[in-house]
Amino acid sequence: MPMPLKPCLFQAVSACLLSLAWWAQPALATDRHIAVNGSQDGLGTPGAPWDIGSALDGSQKVLPNDTLWIHHGHYKCAPKIGGMGYSVKLAGREGAPVHVRAWQGQRVTIDGGLNVQPPSTHLWIWDLEILVSEPRPPSPVAPDPTYANVKRPWGGLNVYGGRSCKFINLVLHDNSQGVSWWTASQASEMHGCIIYDNGWAGTDRGHGHAIYTQNNEGVKTISDCIFMGGYGYTLHAYGSSRADVNNYLVEGNIAYDAHTFLLGGGKPSRGIRVLTNCFYGVPVQLGYSAPTNEDCEVRGNLLVNAGLSINRFSRVVNEHNMILPRNKARPSGTKIVLRPNKYDPRRANLAIFNWERKATVAVDVSRLLKPGDVFRLLNPRHFFAPPVLAGTRRNGPTRAKGGPRPYPASTAAVRWPRCVCWATWRPSLRRRSNSIPSRARW
Repeated sequence: MPMPLKPCLFQAVSACLLSLAWWAQPALATDRHIAVNGSQDGLGTPGAPWDIGSALDGSQKVLPNDTLWIHHGHYKCAPKIGGMGYSVKLAGREGAPVHVRAWQGQRVTIDGGLNVQPPSTHLWIWDLEILVSEPRPPSPVAPDPTYANVKRPWGGLNVYGGRSCKFINLVLHDNSQGVSWWTASQASEMHGCIIYDNGWAGTDRGHGHAIYTQNNEGVKTISDCIFMGGYGYTLHAYGSSRADVNNYLVEGNIAYDAHTFLLGGGKPSRGIRVLTNCFYGVPVQLGYSAPTNEDCEVRGNLLVNAGLSINRFSRVVNEHNMILPRNKARPSGTKIVLRPNKYDPRRANLAIFNWERKATVAVDVSRLLKPGDVFRLLNPRHFFAPPVLAGTRRNGPTRAKGGPRPYPASTAAVRWPRCVCWATWRPSLRRRSNSIPSRARW
């Protein structure tokens, strides 16, 4: 099936897969419900939901293994200049995390941010849109260490504590900073998130990053996220000579038309791993001003219209990276990267490097879609908009519109007029059954 799109040199698309894999109901777990019209005095049931503030800040009784389902709506935190949004203080335990999730395929918008604080631990936050609706300054502003002259909430996801937390399939955009993720958060993971157009313009430079992070103990993992746009760094794993930038696994991400991907600061770094990422127009820099660093592994990455800089590491693994500066000849054919989502079996990221600018590209989806499965292909910058491509995988061959030859049933034909396509498969709301399990994975 062709996907006609406006001509552009680089785009990204986001899509997910329909699957019939459901969560089993865990023992001793309770589903709690949050709604825009909820109350602190509610019971947390569908008929008497909680309000979002008291549900997240620990005022309600939430136990390990419980799930807080947030129902459709726009949740506006009281505006405050520099405010970080709703406080989150929820604690699970190993093998029994607390889940905070959007209710079954519904759009849930958190306006003003989330602020994860101790004693949060073993907390999984899924499928939320996080933004700031107040406008950016109309013109570049002078540097101000308090950021007060930005005159809007800080927003984003702010993580000041918690071990073994996971932030899954979030959409973070138009915040002053997408993610602020600090050293007290240990052994935690960000997976499948879409992060774009965060920050603001200063008179000196762009401010606010997609992710600003520091780490020491335990590995912080950033995997299978999509980054685009923004004013500051794409990844700003950085600190002064007193701050730690250690133990990062950065794997399977897609970053395009954005700014530098940095891991390093003024203090020596160790345990840096950058594996199988795709960068388009995004330089990658390991090491900053520290006189020496310890070890890094950079393996299997693709950099197009960008370079790789590894600075003053004593032990380096630099293997199987393809680096294509702007003036270097491109390979023939196409390169297709299709990465299933680790936590949602109906979702995957797709990257297509269409070196020869063919009218259509066949993508083998047999390991993700069964005959009869419905799929949608979405633009990550407009993740909640109608899909740019929707269809059903059929038993017979599929003929691309305007194309002369049929494609096998195990492929989807994607029409792209220029060079590169990024994509994620997202589940369609169409089902084979009218029943809705209480923990359907959407």
